[in-house]
Order: sequence, then structure tokens, then C-alpha cells
Amino acid sequence: MKIGSKTMIKWPKQITATLVEQLIKAEKDLQKAILIFDAATGEYTNGFRHDLSTFGLMISRFVSVNQFRAAEDMLNRMKDEKCNITEDIFLSICRGYGRVHKPLEAIRVFQRMKEYNCEPTHKSYITVFSILADENQLKLALRFYRYMRELGIPPSVTSLNVLIKALCKNSGTMDAALRIFREMPNRGCIPDSYTYGTLINGLCRFEKISEAKELFMEMSDKGCSPTVVTYTSLIHGLCQSNNLDEAMGLLEEMKSKGIEPNVFTYSSLMDGLCKGGCSSQAMALLEIMLSKRHKPNMVTYSTLIHGLCKEGKLREALEILDRMKLQGLKPDAGLYSKIINGFCDVHKFQKAANFLDEMVLEGISPNRLTWSLHVRIHNTVVQGLLSEIDPNRAFQLYLSMRTRGLSVEAKTFDSLVHCFCKKGDLHKAARIFEEMVVDGCIPDEGTWTAIVSGFWDRKKVREAAESIQIEVIVVSHDNNAHVSHFARGRLLFNLRENQKRENEGLSRKSRVLQSKAHRIFLHQVMKMRVLAVSEEEANSTKLGWEVNK
Repeated sequence: MKIGSKTMIKWPKQITATLVEQLIKAEKDLQKAILIFDAATGEYTNGFRHDLSTFGLMISRFVSVNQFRAAEDMLNRMKDEKCNITEDIFLSICRGYGRVHKPLEAIRVFQRMKEYNCEPTHKSYITVFSILADENQLKLALRFYRYMRELGIPPSVTSLNVLIKALCKNSGTMDAALRIFREMPNRGCIPDSYTYGTLINGLCRFEKISEAKELFMEMSDKGCSPTVVTYTSLIHGLCQSNNLDEAMGLLEEMKSKGIEPNVFTYSSLMDGLCKGGCSSQAMALLEIMLSKRHKPNMVTYSTLIHGLCKEGKLREALEILDRMKLQGLKPDAGLYSKIINGFCDVHKFQKAANFLDEMVLEGISPNRLTWSLHVRIHNTVVQGLLSEIDPNRAFQLYLSMRTRGLSVEAKTFDSLVHCFCKKGDLHKAARIFEEMVVDGCIPDEGTWTAIVSGFWDRKKVREAAESIQIEVIVVSHDNNAHVSHFARGRLLFNLRENQKRENEGLSRKSRVLQSKAHRIFLHQVMKMRVLAVSEEEANSTKLGWEVNK
């Protein structure tokens, strides 16, 4: 690396930390930035040494791309080179771990600070406490707060705000958050706008809108100005409780006070309007939002598309989808499901199938949360295509479902078998029937009747079908084990003899059909066998119980 670095950079005679820092900042490629960092000392081993600024910059670069081990290795290098390590260096790594939802790693790094002769201050404790609260680690956060108090760290507005935020995460601890809020002045800590905003957000989340409105009025009386976050929290709560007029009034109030609504404010209002069946007003808000140069996000677009589809405004929903794509946002499986459901609701299954195909082409797959929803949608579209008399498209979608591991419902199997039997395409009907049984889905009487009726018109398999149908009836009504086994033996023997005798002179197509019929009939015989054996075992158990009794 160091040899290559000589040709990469032409260093001046005098290297300074400022120059190295500028070069590292200018280089977007991390690997090249590492080369620059190493080359600075490689060229002048006895002339230049990295200091806090260059080490800190490299650690920041590593943390930004989640290379935490490399960042911690850099800490070790700083220690070996006797470079002073500040609290902020450690906290940058802690915050990085918090960002990727690894709070325990943040605590581990915090606990190592003293190993590097860095004594944590109140700032470090509050930072780690905040990470635990943000990650909803309530028990651990409260234990850490008690540890802070045991060390003699006094409560402050900042630390109490973090504690209140942690308690507002759970409905069961919301009252505790309000108690601490009321006790703050007694501890010499006056609640600020952040305190009120946190409580209002928590109360709205748990649908305590009246209490949230009281606090909102109180904060104005106490001289705390509501922020855009506070207004947005209350607007969202009012929309969720269907108080749309009041929510729109708050929007006008914040504008009159010179507080500019953000994308979350508009999205909350659009969500409320769409849920209230006012998608036209939501669309008007979108235009206002765009005129203010606020870029809609995924939540904004998803809210609008869901509302428009619910009202049957599919053309407008597709326009919003196109806008979203032009903005560079990629629709997810959940968003596609809203569009497809919209077309299914108005019985436009061809268009619904087109969007299912588009999902596959775009490489969009449902996740754990949307999987069951997409299973239901696929089954609905297959059944809808069959009702629109497009069996070939339905069959292709059925094959796609099996390839991607999406479960096929019994009703979908039934519909496909009935359709292809009626159409006379017995190859597909037999294949679907067999796959239905293999999937553990037992055909009902209607499906069995459809498949038998489909093969009934085939002259060469009629006798075998008649023989089996008669014997199956005998087996299903016979409770005697010996007679049942004898009947099953005759069934298989008669079927094979008929098939052997009639195979001579049959065309290849007829033989294939007869072979499929044979397999299907065997499936039904096995089904009847299971039912008969189960019935025999039940009777034996009942008899034994009565004897013992």
C-alpha cells in the first residue's frame, strides 16, 4: 500500500496535519483515503505524526460506513502513538452503534473509555442514556439512569428529557413520565419546548388527545414556543382521532406564527384526509407541499395511493405512482399491493396481473410483513382471471406462484381444475390436481366430480373410471377392515388390467391421458383408504373404551 501511495500522491517537502486532513476529506473513496492516511507517515517516518484531527477524521469516515472494528483499531493506534484521545472520539463511535441499533456495543465502547485515560463526563453518560432510550431499551435505560444518580451525577433538564422520552415509549409508563414532568421544577429543572413536545407526542401516540391539547395550551402560557415537531405531533394525533377540522386549523395557526410545515406535517394531514374519504383535498395539499419545495417521501406517496385506490380513483393513483418513480423512489411490495387490490376491487384482473408481472420484473419481493397479503392477492387475481375467461394467463400466474413459493389456496386449485376440465384441457387439469394433492390440499367432492367428468368422455378410460367409482363407494361405506382391504385390492387390479388391455392400439396422447387418469384415481383411492383406516381406528378405540368402562 505504501509503495503504491508514492505514485498516487506527490507530497510537498513539508507535510502538515491540515494538508492531510484536506486530502482525506476530498477523497470520496474510503480505501484511497486510507492510502493517503498511511502514506503521510510512510513518506516521512521521522518527520510527520498524525494528531487528533487526522485520527478523528479517519474514525469518522469508518463510522459513517459502519466499519466499527476498523474505527476501534484506530483507537488502539492512537494509544500506541501516545496521541491524546478525547471524549468526542468515543462518543462518535457510540452514536454510530446506536444508529445501527446496537446499544450494547455502545455501552461496551463507553466502558472502555478509562482504559485510554479518558474520563467520561456528564455528556458521555447522557449520550449513552439517550441511545438506550432511542432503542426502546426501557429497563436498561432506567438501570443506567439509577447508576448515573449513584455516581452523583445531578439531574438536569437534558437528562430528565431523555428519561421522559424513554417513559413515553410505553403506554404503561406514560403516567410516570407525566409525574416526573410535574416534579421537574422542584428539582430546579424548568421544562422546555422539547419536554412538552415529547409528552405531547407520547400522549397522541396513545390516543390521549384531550390531555395532549391541554399540555399544548399550557406550554404557550409558560412561554414555551411550540416547534414544527410539536405541531406535527398534535396534528397527527388529531387526524388519527378523525378531528380533521381541528387539525387543519392547527396548520393555519402554525403558518400564521411563521412556523413552516414540513413533509411530516403534510403527510400526517394527507393521511387523515385519505382515511376520511377526502382524497381530493389530500391531492390539493400535495400541490401546496410541492410549491413550497418539500419533496414527498415514501409515506406521503403510499398514503395518497392507498386513499385514491380506496375511493376507486385508480387513474389518479397511477399518476402518483409515476410521479414517485420520476422522483427516483422505488415502490415496495406494500405499495404495489395497494394498486393491485384497487384493480381487484373493480374486477380489473388483467391490469392487476400486469402489476404483479411488473413486480417480478423489477425484482420486488414481499417481506415477512407483507407475505401473507401477497399470497391472498395472487390467489384473488388467479381466480379473477378465470372469471374473466383468461385461463392461460391464470395458469401462467399459478406457475409463477409455485416457482416463488407462494401458497395456492384450495379455492384457487378448485377453480383451475374446474376451468381446464370444462375447457377440455385435461393435461393441465390433471397436473394441477396432482400438485394440489402433493401440497396436502385434499380435493372436495366438487373437484373430484370435475376431474372424473373431464376424463369421462375419453372412451378408453371410461370402463376403468366406472369400475373405480363403484368400488370407491363400496370402500367409503364399508366399516369392515377385511372387506375394505379386499375392495382396494380389486380396485388396483381391475384398473391395471383394464389399462393393460386397452393400451394396445391407443395413440400416444390417449395413453398419456389414461396414465394421468390412473394417477388421479389412485390419489382418490388412497384418500378413501386413509378415511376408512381412520374410521376403523376410531371404532376400535371406542369399543376398547366401552369394554374398559
